[in-house]
Amino acid sequence: MKISDTRAVITGGASGLGAATARQFAASGAKVALFDLNEEAGTALAAELGGTFHKTNVTDEASVQASINAAREAMGSITAAVNCAGIAPAATTLGKNGPHPLHTFQQTIDINLVGSFNVSRLAAEVIAQNDPEDDGARGVIINTASVAAMDGQRGQAAYAASKGGIVGLSLPMARDLARSGIRVMAIAPGIFLTPMLMGLPQDVQDQLAQDVTCPKRLGDPSEYARLAEFIVECGYLNGEVIRLDGALRMQ
Repeated sequence: MKISDTRAVITGGASGLGAATARQFAASGAKVALFDLNEEAGTALAAELGGTFHKTNVTDEASVQASINAAREAMGSITAAVNCAGIAPAATTLGKNGPHPLHTFQQTIDINLVGSFNVSRLAAEVIAQNDPEDDGARGVIINTASVAAMDGQRGQAAYAASKGGIVGLSLPMARDLARSGIRVMAIAPGIFLTPMLMGLPQDVQDQLAQDVTCPKRLGDPSEYARLAEFIVECGYLNGEVIRLDGALRMQ
């Protein structure tokens, strides 16, 4: 696959990793459709990139189906889906105020894991209708895991469980979709300078950076985006999770 021929839907596309991916793809000639709940930011970015914005609740089947249909109509086809939508609440299993709120755990799983699967399965239905390339390839799905899936910290039970689900999903989904010529990959970022972290005091950001083995800095969303672009173009990458973390192993 060539990135210049790519027609990508990107969830969480209005900010953070999703926005960086949209910018990278568009700069390389791809068409992009942004799925997000933030209508103001999403519409502005889509206009900047010459793409389209579709207000989408990734946990709702009808909402995602409507956005997939609209994106397909706008771009002519869909060849890639990149799932970046997610939340990262912090709560311990048993805290000073009692047990971990169940609704928080359920919401995190619903958005991060179920939402990614919801978009993936509906995008796959459209991607599978593309004409195959010489090697049978029709498209690719990229999900966002996290290093927390492997070494989650205290207070990350919900987040780590949701991202662990993404890791576990990668190979069986790749096997499911092989006959349709659709690859499935996951990226597991470390500590990235997303809007959530940018709101932290500089000394806290510096301390987080010191935990990274090398280079001792936070990840730039553009690095995630460049890896996503490489995955699109490297047709032999499939069913794998790539850590993008500067050799970080969280304590």
